[in-house]
Amino acid sequence: MPSPVPVTRLLPKDLYPSVDIGTCSSPLTKHSHGSATLQVPVQRLHGRVASRLWSSVIHWKELRSMQPVGSGGFGSVYKAEYLGSTVALKKVKKCTKNKLASRQSFWAELNAAHLRHRNIVRVIAATTCVPASFGDESSIGTILMEFVGSRNLQQIIYGRAEPLGEDRWLRYSTDIVHGLRFLHSHSVVHLDIKPANVLVSSEDVCKIADFGCSLKLDHGSEMSPISPHLSHVGGTYTHRAPELLKGEGVSPKADIFSFGITLWQLISREQPYTGDRQHVLYAVVAHNLRPCVQNLPVFESEQGRLCRTLLSRCWSGEGRCRPSAEELLPQLEQLRPLR
Repeated sequence: MPSPVPVTRLLPKDLYPSVDIGTCSSPLTKHSHGSATLQVPVQRLHGRVASRLWSSVIHWKELRSMQPVGSGGFGSVYKAEYLGSTVALKKVKKCTKNKLASRQSFWAELNAAHLRHRNIVRVIAATTCVPASFGDESSIGTILMEFVGSRNLQQIIYGRAEPLGEDRWLRYSTDIVHGLRFLHSHSVVHLDIKPANVLVSSEDVCKIADFGCSLKLDHGSEMSPISPHLSHVGGTYTHRAPELLKGEGVSPKADIFSFGITLWQLISREQPYTGDRQHVLYAVVAHNLRPCVQNLPVFESEQGRLCRTLLSRCWSGEGRCRPSAEELLPQLEQLRPLR
């Protein structure tokens, strides 16, 4: 069954009058060197030419070799072949406890679908129209994305099998900030930046994934109030900005706070907090609790002290005191000569 949310929520306004629910796909174009990119279709609408970067319909007969690679609170991810290329397929499932939140999560996944950047996972197609042979009653919709790989930063940080020296964590953190700068420049706030939501490609490039908590701010707005109708806003409590915990407005600075916690994890390879969840939430807001930088040797070097200063700015309790992603990039660059 298609979602009751209207198709106008899924497609740009200049496209939805001509939506063909039958077969409207953006095929992958295979290049001679073996790589695949998305071919942008061009349509003539009411005498105008319009284009979009992703499709509202999936050619289900072209899907092959689906293999499960992971699952989360709102869906399962599969590796598959689509039109001759490897893709990731995400089924967004209904949450029996909060059906509204799971539906909102699906639409939030598409907030960055029209954007293209090397540090953001690319959406190829998305639809709520799923044939019985591919779907199930618990599925709200399906999203096809580029297949980045099976590794994420969470696995690299805590798996301990791979070295994570200064050059590597600095490169990873710079990748994340480049992605955030691009998202924020297009008024998209991710709201769930954490190591598990940063995929690492075979070329060792970080790509921001999982936009299920994201919000699209009004054009030209730097902050948006949290609507009481939005059940999915929040993200992971260990990385959630204090203003979100207090129910205040959403701004790109919430992502900067989450990045600060993620950067600390990249450097220390430790868990940010221990103890009861509610105690941590209360302490973050009321007592300015943050991950420890005092007793870790990695923060005692000259570079470590600069990192401590950078972290304290990123996870400031006041959003206005945090740097923007644009301001973070040169600050990260300043760490490089110290290696």
